[in-house]
This record gives sequence, structure tokens and C-alpha cells, in this order.
Amino acid sequence: MTEALLAIENLAVSYRTRGGDMPALRGVSLAVAPGESVGLVGESGCGKSTCAYAVLRHFAGAGRIVAGRIRFEGRDMAEFSPRELERLRGGRVAMVFQDPMAALNPSLTIGEQLCEVLVHHAGLSWDAARAPVEAMLADVRLPDPARLLARYPHQLSGGQQQRVVIAMALLTKPSLLLLDEPTTGLDVTIEAGIVDLIGELQRRHGTSLLYISHDLGLIARICTRVAVMYAGEIVEQGPVDTVFAAPRHPYTRGLLRCLPSPTRGRELHRLRPIRGSVAPPDALPPGCAFGPRCEEFQAGLCDQGAVPMAGVAGRHEVRCLRWREWVADEPLEAPVPEDLAIAEAAVRVEGLSKSYVVDDRGLFAVMRGVEPRRLKANVDLRFAAVRGRTLAIVGESGCGKSTFARVLTGLEQAEAGRLEVDGVDVARLPAERRPAALLRRLQMVFQNPDDTLNPSLSVGRQIGRVVRRFGVARGRSAVRDETERLLRAMRLGPEHASRLPRQLSGGQRQRVGIARAYAGGPDIVVADEPVSSLDVSVRAAIIELLLDLQRRHGTTLLLISHDLSLVRYVADRVVVMYLGRIMEAGTVDQVYAPPYHPYTEALLSAIPVPDPRLRRRRIRLDGELPSAIDPPRGCPFHTRCPRKLGAVCVDVPPPVQTTADGHRIDCHIPLAELARQAPVFGDAVTEGPTP
Repeated sequence: MTEALLAIENLAVSYRTRGGDMPALRGVSLAVAPGESVGLVGESGCGKSTCAYAVLRHFAGAGRIVAGRIRFEGRDMAEFSPRELERLRGGRVAMVFQDPMAALNPSLTIGEQLCEVLVHHAGLSWDAARAPVEAMLADVRLPDPARLLARYPHQLSGGQQQRVVIAMALLTKPSLLLLDEPTTGLDVTIEAGIVDLIGELQRRHGTSLLYISHDLGLIARICTRVAVMYAGEIVEQGPVDTVFAAPRHPYTRGLLRCLPSPTRGRELHRLRPIRGSVAPPDALPPGCAFGPRCEEFQAGLCDQGAVPMAGVAGRHEVRCLRWREWVADEPLEAPVPEDLAIAEAAVRVEGLSKSYVVDDRGLFAVMRGVEPRRLKANVDLRFAAVRGRTLAIVGESGCGKSTFARVLTGLEQAEAGRLEVDGVDVARLPAERRPAALLRRLQMVFQNPDDTLNPSLSVGRQIGRVVRRFGVARGRSAVRDETERLLRAMRLGPEHASRLPRQLSGGQRQRVGIARAYAGGPDIVVADEPVSSLDVSVRAAIIELLLDLQRRHGTTLLLISHDLSLVRYVADRVVVMYLGRIMEAGTVDQVYAPPYHPYTEALLSAIPVPDPRLRRRRIRLDGELPSAIDPPRGCPFHTRCPRKLGAVCVDVPPPVQTTADGHRIDCHIPLAELARQAPVFGDAVTEGPTP
């Protein structure tokens, strides 16, 4: 049997605090073989990142290893001297962080930062380091490496920055690469490209991977084994296909139940959030740490001391006393589908356009009277949102989704076209000129509640201000009662009214943001990436909350998202945007089945899916998203389209093709030919490139 490259044995880590030592890891054992890729998953606060920092023996002074050991290449890392550890970090062991800008120095060029790695670790001269740096940038598929070396980090896109960080980590040809959420915040297509790149480089160089993520779909795509962490210990581990197809621990099953599927809507697959949250390290329950949240908890058994690992060591192991008693979930009955075509439109968009002036002219250009350039954010948008239902607007960053939301809510004004809310054109009506009744009826839930909640005001005061502003309740007692009612509707207790935002978790703050949006009783709610930064269990709870509020209040929901699994679960209608234009629009069943627009097809192909039984076609988009300041002629997607016909796509704008049932696709390829393409997902479809 091959000796493990990295062996973590009964590791315990604590952090020093004013109240004493805070345990972060408790008896963690994990091995990574040479050339193997291992995933580490779990909610925030479970100890995943602490594992990575323990391997690097880098705790910034607050943490320390209190028990166990870590062996790298057969040697106990406690024996490494400070000088040896310095050479090890970034040399034989490298790390890719979640935020590339946290790893890149904004005041140094890309070339200076990458060459420095080889100067420090390989002893090369600055001139000698340039050639291998350019070769590595080419390996990570960055165009024109020689010119890229002279650029600064802020001159690169998010995907390019992450590729530079990966190149930096691989320059010394490390034996072990640690990746801590390396694709969080990236578009689904860029994320798919980064994950494919990591897998390709890992196979080429034989590098071992320890991939930390809360996204089980990404782990399924890139890793061969997975370890599930909860409250500082591993509760299940084994081959990815085995663990995700037949999970044994209730926590693993709970995580999988929280994930929407790209092939099934909510009528066939209901999300089941995990109740409660991870207990603080200093307040863990006796026995099984997951016990207070477990649906299969048995008093007198699960709370009687430490729970050992069971199963076959080195294969599929689980830390649960009742894993053999699990019974499969019962399928849900499918409801009768509603006819969306005859429903009334709450929002109607006709020819809406919005652009921004980008004045990057030099002095001489201004003197010659050269007009400034314009960034076309929205171009001739046409669609409708059905009353009481959900319309999703999807696409990569920069496609114009959020610009439309700002125009709808009055934060921006359109230049052309109509945007009707219940028959009133608000396209050029700013928020400050809108009547209170219209402001009440149209509210927004933002992506980051920290940017919208006042940190110095209590939760109750912030919700109460909206209640008073729109006349929902008068008088201190009535406002307090209405505020507490809203908090209970968000599954928060009345005691949360007196708390400041910083005293709440991320999921609780997002619930407060939703409560404030619903405080005036709106008819239309715009949700701009409302769950993108949350753990999967919290995301599932927020999604179900939004759907429950929609059912009870008949709210029209406009969801802006790049998560197409979420859109499949939530939406009734979908609009796909690219460079400010609509590429495809229709009901969710129409958009998620052939005929697809080639761009929609690529977006669907990039969805990370943890189900190993689900087969799909992989479609890789080459190149970066073009600039909206200088968009391509003809079809805006032709520079990246894997099905480009030729000159007609380059020179002629695509025609709007509409099926008899209202499915719109803007493409030169005839609908009949698009309909002949195989579905992206299906049991009979094998993994592989587009034919």
C-alpha cells in the first residue's frame, strides 16, 4: 500500500481566547495519497479552514496543536524547524485562497509577484524566472502571458486573478496543493473553467489536492474522496461516488437534501433545511455533536459519550450509532401545474435600454470633440413577470441583470422603452419621485445584508421604521407587535428585535433583510442574489422562506441569480441575458430542455451537481466575456459560441425565433436544428465534450 503523502492523525487544535482555550478540531484523522484529490466539506465554523492552516502550521499566533500529529512525506511536521517550514510553505506545499486579491499585492505587477516565487524558492535569478513564469501562465490558459506580466492585479478580471493565483501556487511544482473555496463568488461558467483547469493540472503534474468547499457539486466534479466535517470532527468519509450516492450520516444526508437539482423542480424535489445551527465549540452537547439538529436523534443512546467511527477503515466510514437504521425519503406528490400563459402581468418590459457614459478620453481627444464611449448595460429588453409567480433573470456578471433591477426599483433611470408596474411606466421615474404607495408595493432584497442594514440600529428599529413609513401600524405598541410578527414569520424570535446586526449570523441577517422588505406588504419583490454567500443549509431555509411568503401573500418575485440549480427550483419563467441582451426566455421547463440557445446550454453544462448518477454533457466556453463598451458585432455571443455558423453570426444580429408556445431564442441556428441537440442532463448522456 502506498504511504500517504499527508497523514493527519487524531489532530486537536485550540484557539486562545479571553475566556480560555476554544477547541476548533477534535480528533481529526485524514490521509491524502500521492496524486489523490480529497474534498473537505461542511458548514461555516466546522473546522475546514483550520485543517488547512494546521497543515501549514500557520495560526497567526492564536491557535496551537494540542494533540495528535501531522506527517508530510513520512516526517512529523512538529520536527520541522522554522526555516524548514518557511521553505515548505509555497514550495512543497502551496495554497490557493478564496479571495485572489488577498493573495496578490496590488502595488506589484503580476510578473514581479510570480517571479519572486521562483527567486525565493528555486534560487533563480529574476531574468531566469521569467520564462517558466510565462510557461505556467500559458498552462493556466491565460492569453498573451508576456503582456500579462506587466499588468497589475486590478487590471484583470476575477477569473484571471484566480488563474494567476493558481499559477503562483504551481510554480514550484508542489507535492500538495491546498485550495480553500477557490471559486466562491465567480460566475458558474468561470467556476467550471477553473475547476476543469485544476483537475487537468492535477492530472498532468501528479499534484495531491486537499479541496475545501461548501459546494458539494464542485467536490463531486474534482475529487475522488470526500470527508464531511461537523463541529470540528470528521463525521463521514469515503469515495465521492459512494458517499454522495448512499450517505450514511444524517448530516451528510441533510446537506444533500438542501441542494436544488437542475433536473427537477420543487414539484418533485422539496428542499429540507437542517434545523438549528452549528453549536459553538465551547457549548457542544454531550454525545453526538449533531444530536440537537438530527431528525434521528435517540435520547439515551446518541447523548451518552463520544461517538466512534464505524464502517470499513480507509473506505466508507461514518460517525453515527444509527446509520444502519436509515430509511429512504418518501417521494413528494406532484401538484397540478398552473397555466402561466393566461395570468396577468405585474411587470411588463418593452424595448428597455440603459447605458452609462465611460469618459476615458485623453485631453487631446476632448479638444478634438471626440464623444465619450458608452457602456450598454441593457439593450431592447422585452419580457413580462406574471403576477404571483417567480421570474428569474440569469447570466454571467456584467450581463445587465442588476442594472435592470436598479431601473425597476428607481435607483437608475432608463434611456428608452417602457417598464410598467401594474400599468404605470416607471422607466424614467426615480425612487425619490415615486409615490409612497408605489414604493411600498415594490421592494428589494439585496445580496449582502451587511451593506443595507444600519450597524448602529437594532433590528427592531430598522423594521419598525418601514412599518411606520408605509402606515402599516401606528403607535409604539402596534409597531412593536407588527415587528415581532414579521420576525416570527422569518422564524426569528421576538428577542432578536433588540439585537444589533453584528450579533446575528449571516443567515439571520438575511432574514432581517427579507423582513424589512416585506414590512410594507409589497406586491413585487426583487431578490438580487439573496443566498449566494450563505451555507447550503441556510440557503435552503431562506429559499423555502421566500417561497412560503410568496404563497401566503401572492407576491410577484423577480429573482436575479447565476445559480441555475436554484433557478430551476424556484422560478416559473426564466430570462437568459448576455451583454445586456436577451438570449432566451420562456417557462422554466422550456428553458431547461432542448431547444437551447448555445449560451443557455453552456450555462446548464457548468452547473456543479453532487449526484454521481446524473450524467451530463460538458461544454467549455473559451475566452473572457467581451466588453460591454465595445461589444461584438452581429450576435454578441459569437466570440465564445461553440456552435458558431460563420460570417452570419459575426456580422448580422440574430433573429428572434419564437415557438408556438412562446419560447423565445435569439439565434441564427434554426429552432429545428437546436431541438435536435441532446439534453445537457440525462442518464443516457455520458460525460464528454460537445460533439
